[in-house]
Amino acid sequence: MLVDSHCHLNFPEFAEDLDEVVKHAYDQRIGHMLTVNTRLSESVAIQKIAEKYPNIFCSVGIHPHDSKDHHHHPNLSDQLALHAKHPKVVALGETGLDYYYNHSDRESQIDCFKVHLEASHALDLPVIIHTRNADDDTIACLDEYPNTNAVLHCFSGSKDLAKLGLDRGLYISFSGIITFKNADDLRNTVEYVPLDRVLVETDSPFLAPLPHRGKRNEPAYMIETAKKLAELKDLTIDEICDTTTTDAIKIFGLDHAIRPEKN
Repeated sequence: MLVDSHCHLNFPEFAEDLDEVVKHAYDQRIGHMLTVNTRLSESVAIQKIAEKYPNIFCSVGIHPHDSKDHHHHPNLSDQLALHAKHPKVVALGETGLDYYYNHSDRESQIDCFKVHLEASHALDLPVIIHTRNADDDTIACLDEYPNTNAVLHCFSGSKDLAKLGLDRGLYISFSGIITFKNADDLRNTVEYVPLDRVLVETDSPFLAPLPHRGKRNEPAYMIETAKKLAELKDLTIDEICDTTTTDAIKIFGLDHAIRPEKN
């Protein structure tokens, strides 16, 4: 069994066939999924998806692209806490910093990110971090909130960033990018990251792995990422299933919800 630790099942790409997408995932040994929030207005819809499917969990948070619309909200922390009361909410985010697109100004991104980091400690929930072209500020924010339980999602950064994250106790989540032909540097980083800190994800509907690249991504395709991870780590697919599921259980506190299957 595998856990897709980051997907967006509420996005329009899944509006017409979500039941089939979930079944397809189960058929490919994707036993559990975490559908991730990007703005507060999505929260109710995401929670309804998690309520409908026993093996789907969810998060609450604000993507850095949308932070400009939220960071001056006087009750942002309270809003996060309110939505986090839902029994299937297991994380905050995705949040973080994106200096590649800069859809929100840097000040609002940093302010919003820090609200999530503070809430993480108050609510005892891990943070799902999006970081792109913002290594220094991401690490600086984390250092203001030491011992934050977090994952660097859809990791495509340098080995140096991975080391900085690992030094702070973070998990590293890899997506279908590790299968791309031009991703040799990232594959070298995969080999560097210890297995007890590795998660796998799709970030679907984006970033479909080979041989599905160019199609709508979906959780079932994560099996291709897991196969590549097994190849890079010189392990069997069953070993990757066991280790990454165990890691997902640890970070998201799913001890009573998920048990790794022994094959």
